[in-house]
Amino acid sequence: MAKSRILLLGAQGQLGQELQKTLPTMGELIAVGKEAADLAVPEQLHKAILPVQPDIIVNAAAYTAVDQAESEVELAHTVNQKAPTVLADIAKTVGALLVHISTDYVFDGTQSHPYTESDSPNPQSVYGHSKWQGEEGIRHIWNQHIILRTAWVYGTQGKGNFVKTMLRLGRERSEVRVVDDQVGAPTWAKEIGDAIATLIHHWSTSDPATQADLYGTYHFTNRGVASWYDFAVAIFAEAQALGVPLQIERVIPITTPEYPLPAPRPAYSVLSNSKITPILGKPAPHWRQSLRQMLQELVQDASI
Repeated sequence: MAKSRILLLGAQGQLGQELQKTLPTMGELIAVGKEAADLAVPEQLHKAILPVQPDIIVNAAAYTAVDQAESEVELAHTVNQKAPTVLADIAKTVGALLVHISTDYVFDGTQSHPYTESDSPNPQSVYGHSKWQGEEGIRHIWNQHIILRTAWVYGTQGKGNFVKTMLRLGRERSEVRVVDDQVGAPTWAKEIGDAIATLIHHWSTSDPATQADLYGTYHFTNRGVASWYDFAVAIFAEAQALGVPLQIERVIPITTPEYPLPAPRPAYSVLSNSKITPILGKPAPHWRQSLRQMLQELVQDASI
């Protein structure tokens, strides 16, 4: 069987950089960033992608500035809604599998038990709405897709994630105030990269009848539940155990209204892994275990 040609979009993001490590085992990887395929200019994507003739398109690019999206509505929808719809059209033209990353923000956060793939989305923010509309665009155009929703993503790569922000504040301050009434599952980008590689492996080694069973929407996060406050306390505890010099002495829990932001957040956005776990063959690691490993990588790379 010939090796699949995989086109990765968003190669420079924190998830894209992890996928550059996992996807080469699946086939010939062509990893491109914004300069070669800019999702803010969807009308140019055909010209950028069709010559590649990919067997698999993995879209790890997105507009992720959740609060900025409230004032950049058109740009958020262009990148998160229009561009994925164009990608679905391209995937249909070349007969490629489209793997697309989505988010817990498609839900309103009013449940008190983990969201499954069959629960009805009800996004409350521009970002969440744009991601939901992107999902729907893909579903409408091309059935040979895998949409993977995840949440609370952090990683060793990239700048703007919660772990790196907390480490910076922990070096600068003796106390930080962190929201304690939003609950989710912190998820390491490396684990998401591994899950996507496993899904692609199953798809590429299946016969066409079994492949059809793999198409659709999945949820994947690390196991366990935490508030942002719990997450911050764990970050400082794990970092200090690794000898990272921090000034932090206190983490103060606050409510969402005490830290107002332009975009509303889901109060509860825990996603159920029940659908994807049998395909992965094992439960996802607990978020605290993954956090510890990620911080160890940062220390070894002298990034902190």
